[in-house]
Amino acid sequence: MAQAASKTCEICVSAPGSQYCLDCEQFYCENCKSLHKRQKLSTNHQFQHASELIPEGKSRCSQHKEEFNLMCNTCNVPVCTSCVTGKHNKHEFSKLVDAIAQLLGENEKQVRDKTNEANQNITKIEDSLKSFDNDVKSVIKAITDQSNMIKRMIDKSVAQMIVLVKEQSKKEKDKLMKSLSSAKSVLVAGQNLDKRRRDLDKTRPDETMVQRINKMKEEINELHIESPPEFPKIAFESKAVTEDDIRQLIGTYTFR
Repeated sequence: MAQAASKTCEICVSAPGSQYCLDCEQFYCENCKSLHKRQKLSTNHQFQHASELIPEGKSRCSQHKEEFNLMCNTCNVPVCTSCVTGKHNKHEFSKLVDAIAQLLGENEKQVRDKTNEANQNITKIEDSLKSFDNDVKSVIKAITDQSNMIKRMIDKSVAQMIVLVKEQSKKEKDKLMKSLSSAKSVLVAGQNLDKRRRDLDKTRPDETMVQRINKMKEEINELHIESPPEFPKIAFESKAVTEDDIRQLIGTYTFR
């Protein structure tokens, strides 16, 4: 391919070569291009604007010293005209410019497909990250809500248990207080009888003393000493709870 740096019409050699004939591999000015297109042999030649050409030097066949102008499709290598009748005989060929254009088009399509796929993957990953972050927040909220519910249930159960302990202990204490009151009443009565007994000891014996002593004896016999009640005992037996038990109580989470 001719160098894009010349940019001088290779026909009139005076005007700027702004157009490049892909078939002739020459630069043309606008006038020479029009004349070239009107000729019967070159009416179908394809032109490309010179600014769109990639500057590069002409490559030559190392064997025949001719410019590469064909592409051996069988071997996928550029060849010159003489190579066609040589070691590339009976192979399939296409114009080098057409082959290059096709390869560039294929590369462009592959690059576009890859970049589109990469963009799609980026979008999917970003959407997945957002969704994952939302899922993490939901799981954390669910764990927090579950733990708060369990705490409320524990607080409620503890309060109910304390109320039951207080109610039962009051009943047991009332029984003890009743027994204590009865024992105190017997003590007071006994102390009064003992005082009367001491008073009798100081009294001169007469015919009424026997009656008073017998009456006191009856009162002493009427004093009923109850056996002390069986004292209640209260104790708390804690249940062994591990951190794993707490985690199982709250629930589990999974990563898929």
